[in-house]
Amino acid sequence: MPAGRQEARGKFPNRNRADPSGHPRITIFAALNPTQQTMDLSFIIWNGSPDIFSIGPVTLRWYGLLFASGFLITQQILYYMFKKEGKPQPDVDTLTIYMVVATILGARLGHIIFYDPQIIWNDPLGILLPFEFKPEFKFTGLMGLASHGAAVGILFSLWLYSRKGKPGQNYLQTLDRIVILVALTGALIRFGNFFNAEILGKPTDSPLGIVFMGRVTESIKGDPSRPDNKIETVVVEQNKDLPELPNGRVPIKIFMFFKPGISEGNAKMFVEGEVKYYLMSSQLSEYVDESPARPLQYSTILDEKTNQVMARIDTIGIARHPAQLYEAISCILLFIFLFAIWIRYKQALPDGRIFGYFMIILWTLRFLYEFLKEPQEDFETTLPLFMGQTLSIPLVIIGIYFLIRSYRYISPVALDKAIVTAAAISLIASGIMAWKPEWYWPIVYFIYIPATAFMFYSVIRITLIKRQAMVNNQNA
Repeated sequence: MPAGRQEARGKFPNRNRADPSGHPRITIFAALNPTQQTMDLSFIIWNGSPDIFSIGPVTLRWYGLLFASGFLITQQILYYMFKKEGKPQPDVDTLTIYMVVATILGARLGHIIFYDPQIIWNDPLGILLPFEFKPEFKFTGLMGLASHGAAVGILFSLWLYSRKGKPGQNYLQTLDRIVILVALTGALIRFGNFFNAEILGKPTDSPLGIVFMGRVTESIKGDPSRPDNKIETVVVEQNKDLPELPNGRVPIKIFMFFKPGISEGNAKMFVEGEVKYYLMSSQLSEYVDESPARPLQYSTILDEKTNQVMARIDTIGIARHPAQLYEAISCILLFIFLFAIWIRYKQALPDGRIFGYFMIILWTLRFLYEFLKEPQEDFETTLPLFMGQTLSIPLVIIGIYFLIRSYRYISPVALDKAIVTAAAISLIASGIMAWKPEWYWPIVYFIYIPATAFMFYSVIRITLIKRQAMVNNQNA
Protein backbone atom coordinates (compact mmCIF):
# COMPACT_ATOMS: atom_id res chain seq x y z
CA MET A 1 0.00 0.00 0.00
CA PRO A 2 1.51 3.44 -0.94
CA ALA A 3 2.70 5.64 1.90
CA GLY A 4 0.10 7.91 3.42
CA ARG A 5 -2.87 5.84 2.25
CA GLN A 6 -5.29 3.82 4.33
CA GLU A 7 -8.34 1.77 3.50
CA ALA A 8 -11.41 0.84 5.53
CA ARG A 9 -14.60 -1.00 4.79
CA GLY A 10 -17.93 -0.93 6.53
CA LYS A 11 -21.04 1.20 6.75
CA PHE A 12 -21.31 4.97 7.07
CA PRO A 13 -22.75 6.20 10.36
CA ASN A 14 -26.28 7.57 10.15
CA ARG A 15 -26.44 10.74 8.05
CA ASN A 16 -28.90 12.79 6.05
CA ARG A 17 -27.96 12.39 2.39
CA ALA A 18 -29.61 15.69 1.44
CA ASP A 19 -27.71 17.73 4.00
CA PRO A 20 -23.89 17.88 3.81
CA SER A 21 -23.78 18.92 7.47
CA GLY A 22 -25.03 15.44 8.27
CA HIS A 23 -22.02 13.73 6.68
CA PRO A 24 -19.94 11.54 9.02
CA ARG A 25 -17.12 14.00 9.43
CA ILE A 26 -14.82 13.24 12.33
CA THR A 27 -16.30 9.94 13.46
CA ILE A 28 -16.10 8.13 10.16
CA PHE A 29 -12.33 7.87 10.32
CA ALA A 30 -11.97 7.82 14.10
CA ALA A 31 -11.18 4.13 14.05
CA LEU A 32 -8.22 4.79 11.78
CA ASN A 33 -6.55 7.10 14.35
CA PRO A 34 -7.91 6.06 17.74
CA THR A 35 -5.08 7.49 19.87
CA GLN A 36 -4.69 10.87 18.21
CA GLN A 37 -4.87 13.90 20.52
CA THR A 38 -7.35 16.65 19.60
CA MET A 39 -5.94 20.16 19.01
CA ASP A 40 -7.63 23.53 19.57
CA LEU A 41 -7.50 25.34 16.22
CA SER A 42 -8.18 29.04 15.65
CA PHE A 43 -9.33 29.60 12.08
CA ILE A 44 -12.53 29.55 10.04
CA ILE A 45 -13.29 27.58 6.88
CA TRP A 46 -15.38 29.27 4.19
CA ASN A 47 -16.59 26.78 1.61
CA GLY A 48 -19.46 28.76 0.10
CA SER A 49 -20.17 28.76 -3.62
CA PRO A 50 -20.00 32.02 -5.61
CA ASP A 51 -22.95 30.79 -7.71
CA ILE A 52 -26.62 30.92 -6.77
CA PHE A 53 -27.93 28.91 -9.74
CA SER A 54 -27.24 28.31 -13.43
CA ILE A 55 -29.52 28.14 -16.45
CA GLY A 56 -27.59 26.87 -19.45
CA PRO A 57 -24.56 29.10 -20.03
CA VAL A 58 -25.92 31.85 -17.75
CA THR A 59 -25.03 31.75 -14.05
CA LEU A 60 -26.42 34.07 -11.39
CA ARG A 61 -23.64 34.80 -8.92
CA TRP A 62 -23.74 36.34 -5.47
CA TYR A 63 -21.39 39.09 -6.64
CA GLY A 64 -23.74 40.18 -9.41
CA LEU A 65 -26.78 40.03 -7.14
CA LEU A 66 -25.10 42.11 -4.43
CA PHE A 67 -23.73 44.56 -7.01
CA ALA A 68 -27.21 45.12 -8.46
CA SER A 69 -28.80 45.23 -5.00
CA GLY A 70 -26.49 48.09 -4.10
CA PHE A 71 -28.02 50.29 -6.78
CA LEU A 72 -31.59 49.22 -6.04
CA ILE A 73 -31.29 49.82 -2.29
CA THR A 74 -29.45 53.12 -2.56
CA GLN A 75 -31.94 54.36 -5.15
CA GLN A 76 -34.67 54.07 -2.52
CA ILE A 77 -32.52 55.94 0.00
CA LEU A 78 -31.93 58.68 -2.56
CA TYR A 79 -35.71 58.96 -3.13
CA TYR A 80 -36.05 59.54 0.62
CA MET A 81 -33.29 62.17 0.67
CA PHE A 82 -34.72 64.08 -2.29
CA LYS A 83 -38.20 63.99 -0.76
CA LYS A 84 -36.91 65.43 2.53
CA GLU A 85 -35.04 68.19 0.67
CA GLY A 86 -37.95 69.00 -1.63
CA LYS A 87 -36.09 68.04 -4.81
CA PRO A 88 -37.77 66.54 -7.90
CA GLN A 89 -38.21 62.78 -7.55
CA PRO A 90 -37.65 62.06 -11.29
CA ASP A 91 -34.08 63.36 -10.88
CA VAL A 92 -33.35 60.25 -8.82
CA ASP A 93 -33.96 58.03 -11.86
CA THR A 94 -31.67 60.17 -13.97
CA LEU A 95 -28.95 60.09 -11.31
CA THR A 96 -29.29 56.32 -10.99
CA ILE A 97 -28.64 55.86 -14.70
CA TYR A 98 -25.58 58.13 -14.49
CA MET A 99 -24.30 56.16 -11.49
CA VAL A 100 -24.83 52.68 -12.94
CA VAL A 101 -23.10 53.52 -16.23
CA ALA A 102 -20.28 55.45 -14.56
CA THR A 103 -19.61 52.77 -11.94
CA ILE A 104 -19.48 49.85 -14.38
CA LEU A 105 -17.52 51.61 -17.12
CA GLY A 106 -15.21 53.39 -14.69
CA ALA A 107 -14.50 50.27 -12.65
CA ARG A 108 -13.85 48.15 -15.74
CA LEU A 109 -11.63 50.67 -17.52
CA GLY A 110 -9.89 51.43 -14.22
CA HIS A 111 -8.97 47.76 -13.82
CA ILE A 112 -7.58 47.65 -17.34
CA ILE A 113 -5.63 50.92 -17.06
CA PHE A 114 -4.29 50.47 -13.54
CA TYR A 115 -3.90 46.69 -13.27
CA ASP A 116 -4.21 44.76 -16.54
CA PRO A 117 -3.41 46.90 -19.62
CA GLN A 118 -2.26 43.79 -21.55
CA ILE A 119 -5.90 42.85 -22.16
CA ILE A 120 -6.11 45.67 -24.70
CA TRP A 121 -3.84 43.68 -27.03
CA ASN A 122 -4.55 40.13 -25.87
CA ASP A 123 -8.35 40.21 -25.65
CA PRO A 124 -9.82 43.55 -26.82
CA LEU A 125 -13.35 42.13 -26.95
CA GLY A 126 -13.03 41.15 -23.29
CA ILE A 127 -12.74 44.79 -22.25
CA LEU A 128 -16.49 45.36 -22.24
CA LEU A 129 -18.10 42.04 -23.27
CA PRO A 130 -19.35 39.93 -20.32
CA PHE A 131 -18.84 36.69 -22.26
CA GLU A 132 -16.09 34.30 -23.14
CA PHE A 133 -16.15 32.31 -26.38
CA LYS A 134 -13.37 29.78 -25.73
CA PRO A 135 -13.40 26.88 -25.05
CA GLU A 136 -17.20 27.38 -25.21
CA PHE A 137 -19.64 30.25 -25.02
CA LYS A 138 -20.24 31.27 -21.43
CA PHE A 139 -21.59 34.32 -19.62
CA THR A 140 -18.88 35.43 -17.17
CA GLY A 141 -19.73 39.02 -16.31
CA LEU A 142 -17.00 41.64 -16.40
CA MET A 143 -13.96 39.90 -14.95
CA GLY A 144 -11.99 42.62 -13.19
CA LEU A 145 -13.34 45.86 -11.68
CA ALA A 146 -11.32 48.51 -9.84
CA SER A 147 -12.81 50.75 -7.15
CA HIS A 148 -10.44 53.62 -8.01
CA GLY A 149 -11.66 53.50 -11.60
CA ALA A 150 -15.25 53.56 -10.35
CA ALA A 151 -14.39 56.63 -8.25
CA VAL A 152 -13.02 58.48 -11.28
CA GLY A 153 -16.02 57.47 -13.37
CA ILE A 154 -18.48 58.67 -10.72
CA LEU A 155 -16.66 61.98 -10.25
CA PHE A 156 -16.74 62.60 -14.00
CA SER A 157 -20.37 61.54 -14.52
CA LEU A 158 -21.65 63.69 -11.66
CA TRP A 159 -19.75 66.65 -13.09
CA LEU A 160 -21.66 66.08 -16.34
CA TYR A 161 -24.94 65.80 -14.41
CA SER A 162 -24.31 68.98 -12.39
CA ARG A 163 -23.91 71.01 -15.60
CA LYS A 164 -27.69 70.86 -15.98
CA GLY A 165 -27.78 73.66 -13.40
CA LYS A 166 -30.65 72.28 -11.31
CA PRO A 167 -31.36 74.11 -8.02
CA GLY A 168 -29.68 72.51 -5.02
CA GLN A 169 -27.75 70.11 -7.26
CA ASN A 170 -24.46 71.77 -8.04
CA TYR A 171 -21.40 69.53 -8.30
CA LEU A 172 -20.43 69.40 -4.62
CA GLN A 173 -24.03 69.23 -3.43
CA THR A 174 -24.63 66.21 -5.65
CA LEU A 175 -21.37 64.57 -4.56
CA ASP A 176 -22.28 65.06 -0.89
CA ARG A 177 -25.44 63.01 -1.34
CA ILE A 178 -24.12 60.37 -3.71
CA VAL A 179 -21.01 59.39 -1.72
CA ILE A 180 -23.27 58.36 1.17
CA LEU A 181 -24.82 55.79 -1.14
CA VAL A 182 -21.46 54.81 -2.63
CA ALA A 183 -20.29 53.74 0.84
CA LEU A 184 -23.24 51.35 1.21
CA THR A 185 -22.90 50.00 -2.33
CA GLY A 186 -19.19 49.49 -1.74
CA ALA A 187 -19.98 47.35 1.31
CA LEU A 188 -22.28 45.09 -0.73
CA ILE A 189 -19.69 44.76 -3.49
CA ARG A 190 -17.03 43.74 -0.96
CA PHE A 191 -19.41 41.08 0.39
CA GLY A 192 -19.63 39.88 -3.22
CA ASN A 193 -15.82 39.74 -3.38
CA PHE A 194 -15.94 37.56 -0.27
CA PHE A 195 -18.31 35.10 -1.95
CA ASN A 196 -15.99 35.05 -4.96
CA ALA A 197 -12.94 34.41 -2.74
CA GLU A 198 -11.10 37.28 -4.43
CA ILE A 199 -9.08 40.27 -3.20
CA LEU A 200 -7.51 37.91 -0.70
CA GLY A 201 -5.71 38.99 2.43
CA LYS A 202 -2.25 37.85 3.43
CA PRO A 203 -1.79 34.66 5.48
CA THR A 204 -2.40 35.14 9.19
CA ASP A 205 -2.16 33.14 12.40
CA SER A 206 -4.90 35.19 14.08
CA PRO A 207 -8.32 33.71 15.00
CA LEU A 208 -9.83 35.90 12.27
CA GLY A 209 -8.04 33.90 9.58
CA ILE A 210 -10.29 32.30 6.97
CA VAL A 211 -9.45 29.36 4.71
CA PHE A 212 -11.24 29.97 1.40
CA MET A 213 -12.11 26.54 0.01
CA GLY A 214 -14.90 27.34 -2.42
CA ARG A 215 -12.76 27.22 -5.55
CA VAL A 216 -11.00 24.09 -4.36
CA THR A 217 -14.38 22.41 -3.88
CA GLU A 218 -15.52 23.60 -7.32
CA SER A 219 -12.42 22.14 -8.95
CA ILE A 220 -12.82 18.77 -7.22
CA LYS A 221 -16.56 18.50 -7.91
CA GLY A 222 -16.23 19.55 -11.53
CA ASP A 223 -19.25 20.20 -13.72
CA PRO A 224 -22.23 18.42 -12.06
CA SER A 225 -24.08 18.33 -15.38
CA ARG A 226 -21.49 16.10 -17.02
CA PRO A 227 -22.46 12.40 -17.11
CA ASP A 228 -18.93 11.28 -16.17
CA ASN A 229 -18.89 13.42 -13.00
CA LYS A 230 -17.91 11.25 -10.05
CA ILE A 231 -18.42 13.49 -7.01
CA GLU A 232 -21.68 13.89 -5.09
CA THR A 233 -20.56 16.13 -2.23
CA VAL A 234 -17.41 17.74 -0.86
CA VAL A 235 -17.10 18.75 2.81
CA VAL A 236 -14.11 20.56 4.33
CA GLU A 237 -13.31 20.63 8.06
CA GLN A 238 -10.57 21.53 10.47
CA ASN A 239 -8.16 18.69 11.15
CA LYS A 240 -7.93 18.78 14.92
CA ASP A 241 -5.55 15.83 14.93
CA LEU A 242 -2.69 18.11 13.83
CA PRO A 243 -1.31 21.45 15.09
CA GLU A 244 -1.30 24.70 13.16
CA LEU A 245 1.86 25.76 11.33
CA PRO A 246 3.39 29.26 10.98
CA ASN A 247 2.34 31.80 8.35
CA GLY A 248 -1.31 30.83 8.27
CA ARG A 249 -0.72 27.20 7.33
CA VAL A 250 -3.45 25.17 9.01
CA PRO A 251 -4.43 21.47 8.90
CA ILE A 252 -7.68 20.65 7.13
CA LYS A 253 -9.40 17.52 5.93
CA ILE A 254 -11.40 17.23 2.74
CA PHE A 255 -14.17 14.62 2.62
CA MET A 256 -15.29 13.55 -0.85
CA PHE A 257 -18.46 11.51 -1.25
CA PHE A 258 -18.49 9.70 -4.58
CA LYS A 259 -21.66 8.90 -6.43
CA PRO A 260 -23.10 5.43 -5.73
CA GLY A 261 -21.66 2.86 -8.09
CA ILE A 262 -18.19 4.42 -8.41
CA SER A 263 -15.79 1.64 -7.47
CA GLU A 264 -13.19 2.09 -4.77
CA GLY A 265 -10.45 1.56 -7.34
CA ASN A 266 -11.79 4.33 -9.58
CA ALA A 267 -12.17 6.59 -6.55
CA LYS A 268 -8.52 6.06 -5.62
CA MET A 269 -7.40 6.76 -9.18
CA PHE A 270 -9.43 9.98 -9.15
CA VAL A 271 -7.90 11.09 -5.84
CA GLU A 272 -4.32 10.21 -6.78
CA GLY A 273 -4.69 11.72 -10.23
CA GLU A 274 -7.08 14.65 -10.65
CA VAL A 275 -7.47 15.72 -7.01
CA LYS A 276 -3.72 15.64 -6.39
CA TYR A 277 -3.22 17.71 -9.56
CA TYR A 278 -5.79 20.29 -8.42
CA LEU A 279 -4.30 20.63 -4.94
CA MET A 280 -0.82 21.17 -6.34
CA SER A 281 -1.84 23.48 -9.21
CA SER A 282 -0.81 27.13 -9.25
CA GLN A 283 -4.48 28.15 -9.70
CA LEU A 284 -5.30 26.90 -6.20
CA SER A 285 -1.99 27.73 -4.51
CA GLU A 286 -3.61 30.74 -2.82
CA TYR A 287 -5.96 28.43 -0.93
CA VAL A 288 -4.05 25.22 -0.14
CA ASP A 289 -0.39 24.40 0.37
CA GLU A 290 -0.02 20.77 -0.73
CA SER A 291 3.63 19.84 -1.08
CA PRO A 292 4.61 17.91 -4.22
CA ALA A 293 7.51 16.43 -2.24
CA ARG A 294 5.30 14.05 -0.27
CA PRO A 295 2.64 11.53 -1.24
CA LEU A 296 -0.94 12.71 -0.96
CA GLN A 297 -2.24 11.75 2.50
CA TYR A 298 -5.65 10.16 2.02
CA SER A 299 -7.91 7.35 3.15
CA THR A 300 -10.94 5.66 1.62
CA ILE A 301 -13.91 3.80 3.04
CA LEU A 302 -16.62 1.84 1.26
CA ASP A 303 -20.22 1.67 2.45
CA GLU A 304 -21.08 -1.85 1.35
CA LYS A 305 -24.81 -1.29 1.91
CA THR A 306 -25.09 1.66 -0.51
CA ASN A 307 -21.98 0.83 -2.57
CA GLN A 308 -20.75 4.39 -2.03
CA VAL A 309 -17.11 5.37 -1.49
CA MET A 310 -15.88 8.26 0.63
CA ALA A 311 -12.33 9.61 0.59
CA ARG A 312 -10.68 11.75 3.20
CA ILE A 313 -7.66 13.89 2.26
CA ASP A 314 -5.42 15.48 4.90
CA THR A 315 -3.79 18.62 3.57
CA ILE A 316 -2.74 22.14 4.53
CA GLY A 317 -5.02 25.14 4.02
CA ILE A 318 -3.95 28.78 4.05
CA ALA A 319 -5.77 30.98 6.59
CA ARG A 320 -5.91 34.56 5.33
CA HIS A 321 -7.09 37.94 6.54
CA PRO A 322 -10.70 38.40 5.35
CA ALA A 323 -9.77 41.76 3.83
CA GLN A 324 -13.08 41.87 1.94
CA LEU A 325 -15.01 41.77 5.23
CA TYR A 326 -12.76 44.39 6.84
CA GLU A 327 -13.59 46.77 3.99
CA ALA A 328 -17.28 45.84 3.91
CA ILE A 329 -17.75 46.50 7.63
CA SER A 330 -15.78 49.75 7.37
CA CYS A 331 -18.02 50.90 4.49
CA ILE A 332 -21.17 50.15 6.50
CA LEU A 333 -19.86 52.21 9.43
CA LEU A 334 -18.84 54.98 7.02
CA PHE A 335 -22.35 54.96 5.52
CA ILE A 336 -23.90 55.35 8.98
CA PHE A 337 -21.51 58.21 9.85
CA LEU A 338 -22.12 60.12 6.60
CA PHE A 339 -25.87 59.56 6.66
CA ALA A 340 -25.98 60.92 10.24
CA ILE A 341 -24.24 64.11 9.03
CA TRP A 342 -26.80 64.49 6.25
CA ILE A 343 -29.70 63.98 8.69
CA ARG A 344 -28.30 66.78 10.84
CA TYR A 345 -27.91 69.34 8.04
CA LYS A 346 -30.06 68.29 5.05
CA GLN A 347 -30.41 71.37 2.79
CA ALA A 348 -28.14 73.39 5.11
CA LEU A 349 -25.21 71.00 4.55
CA PRO A 350 -22.05 72.97 3.64
CA ASP A 351 -20.96 72.11 0.10
CA GLY A 352 -18.27 69.43 0.05
CA ARG A 353 -18.46 68.53 3.76
CA ILE A 354 -19.62 64.92 3.37
CA PHE A 355 -17.58 64.46 0.20
CA GLY A 356 -14.44 65.51 2.09
CA TYR A 357 -15.08 63.11 4.97
CA PHE A 358 -15.84 60.29 2.54
CA MET A 359 -12.66 60.72 0.52
CA ILE A 360 -10.44 60.98 3.59
CA ILE A 361 -11.88 58.03 5.51
CA LEU A 362 -12.53 55.60 2.65
CA TRP A 363 -9.20 56.00 0.86
CA THR A 364 -7.15 56.17 4.06
CA LEU A 365 -8.68 52.86 5.12
CA ARG A 366 -8.05 51.45 1.63
CA PHE A 367 -4.40 52.53 1.89
CA LEU A 368 -4.04 50.79 5.27
CA TYR A 369 -5.94 47.62 4.30
CA GLU A 370 -3.60 47.14 1.35
CA PHE A 371 -0.90 46.17 3.86
CA LEU A 372 -3.08 43.15 4.74
CA LYS A 373 -3.78 42.13 1.13
CA GLU A 374 -2.00 40.12 -1.48
CA PRO A 375 -1.02 42.07 -4.62
CA GLN A 376 -3.67 41.87 -7.33
CA GLU A 377 -1.12 41.71 -10.17
CA ASP A 378 2.43 40.37 -10.34
CA PHE A 379 4.01 43.70 -11.26
CA GLU A 380 2.91 45.15 -7.89
CA THR A 381 5.37 42.90 -6.06
CA THR A 382 8.24 44.99 -7.45
CA LEU A 383 6.78 48.31 -6.26
CA PRO A 384 7.37 49.95 -2.86
CA LEU A 385 3.62 50.59 -2.61
CA PHE A 386 0.79 48.56 -4.13
CA MET A 387 -1.14 50.23 -6.94
CA GLY A 388 -4.17 50.64 -4.68
CA GLN A 389 -2.07 52.66 -2.24
CA THR A 390 -0.52 54.80 -4.97
CA LEU A 391 -3.99 55.63 -6.29
CA SER A 392 -5.41 56.32 -2.83
CA ILE A 393 -2.94 59.06 -1.84
CA PRO A 394 -4.21 61.79 -4.23
CA LEU A 395 -7.82 60.94 -3.39
CA VAL A 396 -7.16 61.39 0.34
CA ILE A 397 -5.56 64.78 -0.34
CA ILE A 398 -8.58 65.79 -2.42
CA GLY A 399 -10.76 64.90 0.56
CA ILE A 400 -8.67 66.98 2.96
CA TYR A 401 -8.86 69.95 0.59
CA PHE A 402 -12.63 69.88 0.16
CA LEU A 403 -13.28 69.23 3.84
CA ILE A 404 -11.31 72.36 4.76
CA ARG A 405 -12.98 74.23 1.91
CA SER A 406 -16.44 73.40 3.32
CA TYR A 407 -15.87 75.43 6.49
CA ARG A 408 -17.31 78.90 5.88
CA TYR A 409 -16.20 81.70 3.62
CA ILE A 410 -15.79 81.73 -0.13
CA SER A 411 -12.98 79.73 -1.73
CA PRO A 412 -11.13 80.60 -4.95
CA VAL A 413 -12.46 78.59 -7.90
CA ALA A 414 -9.03 78.64 -9.57
CA LEU A 415 -7.54 76.72 -6.66
CA ASP A 416 -10.31 74.12 -6.92
CA LYS A 417 -9.48 73.56 -10.59
CA ALA A 418 -5.76 73.42 -9.88
CA ILE A 419 -5.95 70.69 -7.25
CA VAL A 420 -8.35 68.60 -9.34
CA THR A 421 -5.96 68.90 -12.30
CA ALA A 422 -3.04 67.82 -10.11
CA ALA A 423 -5.03 64.83 -8.87
CA ALA A 424 -5.85 63.83 -12.45
CA ILE A 425 -2.15 64.05 -13.38
CA SER A 426 -1.15 61.83 -10.45
CA LEU A 427 -3.78 59.22 -11.41
CA ILE A 428 -2.65 59.27 -15.03
CA ALA A 429 0.92 58.80 -13.83
CA SER A 430 -0.24 55.76 -11.81
CA GLY A 431 -1.80 54.30 -14.93
CA ILE A 432 1.46 54.72 -16.85
CA MET A 433 3.24 52.83 -14.05
CA ALA A 434 0.98 49.84 -14.72
CA TRP A 435 1.64 50.00 -18.44
CA LYS A 436 5.38 50.46 -18.04
CA PRO A 437 6.57 49.23 -14.62
CA GLU A 438 10.17 49.78 -15.73
CA TRP A 439 9.43 53.52 -15.89
CA TYR A 440 8.21 53.52 -12.28
CA TRP A 441 10.90 55.68 -10.66
CA PRO A 442 11.15 58.36 -13.39
CA ILE A 443 7.35 58.70 -13.32
CA VAL A 444 7.35 58.91 -9.50
CA TYR A 445 10.10 61.54 -9.35
CA PHE A 446 9.07 63.73 -12.28
CA ILE A 447 5.26 63.43 -12.38
CA TYR A 448 3.65 61.74 -9.36
CA ILE A 449 5.61 63.46 -6.56
CA PRO A 450 5.39 66.99 -8.09
CA ALA A 451 1.63 66.53 -8.66
CA THR A 452 0.96 65.31 -5.11
CA ALA A 453 3.28 67.99 -3.69
CA PHE A 454 1.19 70.63 -5.46
CA MET A 455 -1.91 69.06 -3.97
CA PHE A 456 -0.40 69.40 -0.48
CA TYR A 457 0.43 73.00 -1.33
CA SER A 458 -3.22 73.54 -2.31
CA VAL A 459 -4.36 72.14 1.03
CA ILE A 460 -2.04 74.53 2.89
CA ARG A 461 -3.14 77.39 0.65
CA ILE A 462 -6.88 76.82 1.24
CA THR A 463 -6.23 76.52 4.99
CA LEU A 464 -4.46 79.90 5.02
CA ILE A 465 -7.20 81.50 2.91
CA LYS A 466 -9.90 80.24 5.28
CA ARG A 467 -7.97 81.40 8.31
CA GLN A 468 -7.35 84.87 6.88
CA ALA A 469 -11.03 85.17 5.93
CA MET A 470 -12.01 84.26 9.47
CA VAL A 471 -9.63 86.89 10.93
CA ASN A 472 -10.94 89.54 8.53
CA ASN A 473 -14.52 88.66 9.46
CA GLN A 474 -13.76 88.97 13.17
CA ASN A 475 -12.07 92.36 12.66
CA ALA A 476 -14.89 93.70 10.52
